[in-house]
Amino acid sequence: MADGRNDDHIESPIPGEVRSLWGSDALALMLRRLGVQHVALNPGSSFRGLHDSLVNYLGNTDPRMLLCLHEENAVAIAHGWAKVTGEPMAVVLHANVGLMHGAMAIYNAWCDRVPMLIFGATGPVDANLRRPWIDWIHTSRDQAAIIRPYVKWDDQPASLAASLEAMARALSVTRTVPAAPVYVCLDVTVQEAPLDELPELPSPADYPHPEPPVPSQPEIDRLLQQIERSQRPVFMFGRMTRSVEDWARRVALAECFGAKVVTDIKTGAVFPTDHPLHVGPPSFFLSEAQSATLVEADLIVAFDWIDAATTLRQSGAQAPVVNVSMDHQLANGWSFDHTGPARAVMHIATPPDICVAALAAALDLPPGVWPADLPAPASGPASGNTGPISMQGLASALREGLAGEPATLVRLPLGWDGGSWDFRHPLDYLGYDGGAGIGSGPGMLVGAALALRNSGRLPVAVLGDGDTMMGISALWTAARYRIPMLAVICNNRSFYNDEIHQEKVARTRDRNVANKWIGQAITGPDIDFTAMAEAQGLVGIGPVSEVAALTEAVAAATRRVREGEAVLIDARVEPEYAAAMTEGMTSVD
Repeated sequence: MADGRNDDHIESPIPGEVRSLWGSDALALMLRRLGVQHVALNPGSSFRGLHDSLVNYLGNTDPRMLLCLHEENAVAIAHGWAKVTGEPMAVVLHANVGLMHGAMAIYNAWCDRVPMLIFGATGPVDANLRRPWIDWIHTSRDQAAIIRPYVKWDDQPASLAASLEAMARALSVTRTVPAAPVYVCLDVTVQEAPLDELPELPSPADYPHPEPPVPSQPEIDRLLQQIERSQRPVFMFGRMTRSVEDWARRVALAECFGAKVVTDIKTGAVFPTDHPLHVGPPSFFLSEAQSATLVEADLIVAFDWIDAATTLRQSGAQAPVVNVSMDHQLANGWSFDHTGPARAVMHIATPPDICVAALAAALDLPPGVWPADLPAPASGPASGNTGPISMQGLASALREGLAGEPATLVRLPLGWDGGSWDFRHPLDYLGYDGGAGIGSGPGMLVGAALALRNSGRLPVAVLGDGDTMMGISALWTAARYRIPMLAVICNNRSFYNDEIHQEKVARTRDRNVANKWIGQAITGPDIDFTAMAEAQGLVGIGPVSEVAALTEAVAAATRRVREGEAVLIDARVEPEYAAAMTEGMTSVD
């Protein structure tokens, strides 16, 4: 076409002379001044002024827009980016309707404690300026009320000066630990007001985020005394950083005291899982070996562990607990994502890796050393090359097909056996989505893959079929912006998690377990994931139904990803869960 819209995936605008200035030009410049690299959005008229400024005033560079086909995908992409970088991406959501579309993904980001700059827009607050019909249904009196229980801070400024200041403050707040999304609603009249000249933009340096609190020396001394007196200490490593230096300090600290280490699969790789001190496998719920280790402990140090209170209660552990976390600062009366209070002999309110660093400094520990440059070795029983693909067969095919590639597992499905893969680097695995709301997987893969582009690592996500269907249009954004990545669909053709629940209920009530699939199985008609991927510009492979074929498919896909393409494999997998997952999802005992 004449405007080149089909030719340039970078979306470079045609230059034009800027003859006038508008409020949104200052807002766009402020995004640049805040260091925002990308703005994920689905278009909306409530921010048409800002959209124009990003394109025709800034030239769609610094920041660059990422066009998404659904607001939930836009937020999920920013979520995936933050899980890799630890930095916020900007998201723009259209009016109240776009905000409602994005709400589930915002809740995920809140529960996962990641930073994110969410900007909204509302129709004219002044009713006399509203267009008939559309501006009325897209205007809310208190728009942030839709999401206020699960954002860290929000504002709806009524002037340009207040809007610019709110943007600067938003960056400071979202970066302050514990991190969480923030929301600023920009009135359309502020965006579309003409300016004689640009106002002075606030300096981000005038709105610094405070440094995280450091534990006091008496706290460190007391904690060291507790650990040194213990004979069987256990460290529960939870939400921690992706830093290689922090990883090395964790290894050094555990080795210094011979402390057993427990990790889970919700929070990503935080300790080498093939280390002799690691007790595994990591899982969504405690494995039998982990529970036994906690019961045997005479001291437990929980480093920002998700739901430490319930975890320890279910394990039956009786040892004294030291809780290292700042998560209490985000507790509110609406959501229980902050979980119950852990009974502890000490509560050290500091980020967990800062506490580890303080302990390492007090002990003068050199960094721990553990192999991180080798491919994840085969773990668990070998799987045959013929017959249906089990979860072990899926893991085996991934290991062999990736052939030593430095892969980052962005997401893993609920049925994954944590013992089938070893994590040796903080970017080997990024964790779950926080809120356990399915539909986020594809978008998080795209965002993480964007952050990993040019890193040398291969972004891979093993996604459930239900999760993929709910967020499948996120894959188009990867194709549009040529973001290399591999999505392997763990296609068991069922919302199998709920089949487990229905089986539990049927057995409890002495009813027919054979009916558990009704209303759960995604069969008849069969979903053609390969066709859906190809229709959006990805490379589609499959369906694949045997381990040997899947191994070959992963190897072929890896080559295509290394060539810069986004690839999807439809792997037909038998419905099954690891034992710890099955028990944990259906029991409160």
